[in-house]
Amino acid sequence: MNPITDDPLDRDVFPDDEWALVEEGFDAELTGRTETLFTVGNGYLGLRGNFEEGRDGETYGTYLNGFHETWPIHHPEEAFGFARVGQTIVNAPDAKMIRLYVDDEPLVLSQADVLRHTRRLDFRDGVLVRELDWRTPSGKRIELRTKRMVSMTDRHLAVLVFEVTVCDDDASLLISSQVLNRQDGVDEFRNGQSLGGESFDPRKAETLEDRVLQPKLKRRDGSRFLLGYRTTNSEMSIATAMEHRIETDNEWDERGQLDDDLAKQVFRIRARSGVPVRLVKYVSYHTSKDVSVRELADRCDRTLDRAREERVEAIFSRQREWFDRWWECVDVKVDAEPGVQQAIRWNLFQLAQATARTDGQGIPAKGVSGSGYSGHYFWDSEIYVLPFLSYNTPVVGRNALRFRVGMLESARVRAAELNQRGALFPWRTINGQESSAYYAAGTAQYHIDADIAHALVQYVRATGDEDFLWRDGIDVLVETARLWADLGFWRSGDEPEFHIQGVTGPDEYTTVVNDNLYTNVMARANLRHAVDACVRLMNEDPDGYRRMTRRLDLDEVELREWALAADAMHIPFDERLGIHPQDAQFLEKELWDLEKTPDLKRPLLMHYHPLVIYRFQVLKQADVVLATFLQGEDFTLDEKRRNFEYYDALTTGDSSLSAVVQSIIAAEVGYAELAVHYFLSALYVDLGDLHGNTADGIHVASTGGVWSALAMGFGGMRDHGGALSFDPRLPGAWRSLEFRVTYRGSRMRVDLKRDRVEFTIEAGESVEFTVRGERYVTRSGAPVVVPLEDQGPILYGRPTTSDILGSRRADGSVMTASIPTVSTDRQQTDLTAS
Repeated sequence: MNPITDDPLDRDVFPDDEWALVEEGFDAELTGRTETLFTVGNGYLGLRGNFEEGRDGETYGTYLNGFHETWPIHHPEEAFGFARVGQTIVNAPDAKMIRLYVDDEPLVLSQADVLRHTRRLDFRDGVLVRELDWRTPSGKRIELRTKRMVSMTDRHLAVLVFEVTVCDDDASLLISSQVLNRQDGVDEFRNGQSLGGESFDPRKAETLEDRVLQPKLKRRDGSRFLLGYRTTNSEMSIATAMEHRIETDNEWDERGQLDDDLAKQVFRIRARSGVPVRLVKYVSYHTSKDVSVRELADRCDRTLDRAREERVEAIFSRQREWFDRWWECVDVKVDAEPGVQQAIRWNLFQLAQATARTDGQGIPAKGVSGSGYSGHYFWDSEIYVLPFLSYNTPVVGRNALRFRVGMLESARVRAAELNQRGALFPWRTINGQESSAYYAAGTAQYHIDADIAHALVQYVRATGDEDFLWRDGIDVLVETARLWADLGFWRSGDEPEFHIQGVTGPDEYTTVVNDNLYTNVMARANLRHAVDACVRLMNEDPDGYRRMTRRLDLDEVELREWALAADAMHIPFDERLGIHPQDAQFLEKELWDLEKTPDLKRPLLMHYHPLVIYRFQVLKQADVVLATFLQGEDFTLDEKRRNFEYYDALTTGDSSLSAVVQSIIAAEVGYAELAVHYFLSALYVDLGDLHGNTADGIHVASTGGVWSALAMGFGGMRDHGGALSFDPRLPGAWRSLEFRVTYRGSRMRVDLKRDRVEFTIEAGESVEFTVRGERYVTRSGAPVVVPLEDQGPILYGRPTTSDILGSRRADGSVMTASIPTVSTDRQQTDLTAS
């Protein structure tokens, strides 16, 4: 995907608002996309943005982090060590549904005479507000206003407010509020999983044909209804409860219905003209893998009891206070093109919705906004989301890392299954078991071990949380280092080298290779971090060190082996091109000419057999370039530039994880305009549905990457060795950039202008850092202002495969050598045909 150059949103439909996402009107073609964009959630519970009346082909998604079903993976051709247990997030019983009938006429948005329809998701309080003016077939005008919120202060609570007014006549209203567990739908839905008629797409969730949720409990107590279930195979439990409060001066009555898969309370109102009806719906969800449904039902009762004890306005007020504090810590402000500020805040807001109340759970690739990628946890969390958490909301970051620590024993078992020492974390999982049935692009991505170690060390250095390192983190560092030492091997020669073979890097268009550059660089850092942590513990807490070595059966001989392996790690480098080959054989392959590949053939994974893709130099996402960012101190600026120019021309951008990294390195090496274009591609990946799959859920890792692109790309922040440094690169059309960094308990605001950068302590005492090599310390009440000179040469254009073949860079300068290739005629004929 080529980087975009401007705002892709239709501003007549989605007007620019710096603090909200607003939709004007109704377009059924946008339904799947807007359900995702208008999701409300807190990291544990997510309610997709479908309409309350629940019609018009919506997907009705309600997701609970970690609540999943399992099934046996059947491989047509079996082999030892293949993943055995599939896992997918379950679409939970839906409590959003509130249907409206006026004089027995149902509100069906696609058929209704709608005078006005708007939705507004406010980033300042996480409340979705919908307003609708509807003229019924009999000519009566109805005003409908709804509010929806998932609580940040009570992670198990959601509140919906439904207000109806008949404006110009009396009418009979019927409001049917439901909790519905869809188990017997046809074609479109079965067991909450979309069947549809869509073509193959590995990014979507699996379809479950058998009943997933087995009824275990149903209960009514006055206006409170409760349903409880247990999943068929994973044996997880869920309880869902709802309760109502109706406020009106009209006459009304109510009745209820309770079945295994439906709880329904119906209000019949004799509405007078101009007299409003207000229904408040309180909803609670609780889930567990080891607690009975009955116990979860009691927890739902307690959640609703607390909510009923206070006015609903107090619940919304407390939500606003939570977000006020959150934005105080994380807000990023830009003086840039119209729409950019809104999009930045929408991305940051999604990070709150995906992480804030995970509370011991992982961070799914789609958060709780959809079923894409089956609700699995990947390396995305550690590399793209954890930097934001570590430097803005460190408590949440700590929880996310502790979740990985909790998987350590399963990772040890998986490593042993693959004949390795140490621990191998699953490539994709919910319950800790490997769930990737395609090992070449799954299990073979051993780099996830180093990614977790990298995030762990980054967190500890950013926060100073040594307690976490010594109590939890050091076990992860030791066991991941053990895996690398055992996985790799020594090759003798004048200078013995340590090699790692048979692995896959972040680029899934090149699999099971030898000496993947990213893997080797990250493994080397992992080994060194483990040695450093163990030596520090030995020196600082000898008793703690002895306990650790006994617990992990570790000795100093093993530590020396890790240090030697790290120092001798083979780092591929091509002297002729001045670049780092992605792996040992990468440069021997034929070039894929992306310039002549039509858009209708992208993403490549949807149109070409993997073997076709694997034969070429073509990337799904940044691989070497990502290594030059994460371990930037190991590469010179010239190496970073050469690597960027070579691989950028070969990168499809088929992965949403790529654009942010390309933006960061483009900014560092001088491609200023291209850095902005890649940033916009990440910024609007979901808002603009640039990958065509926003309907499946938010790309959470990309939202985290947006923060990194702002702070580490344009702000030039780095934390190599745990020391903060800045080398700002403000985009040419931007007048300012302001962001915050929380470092070892102190929150510092960074205010970047064209000619200066100012550092101000907002909370805490002081922060030490460097700006372009000069050391500074900013203290509370004493801001530091650093004047900025020219940021270096600006490079223009975008590298292409033609530049590689023609031995020239995008700026016209000559490369030192050209890449040997076979003829591209066949490739251009066979692979680019429409």
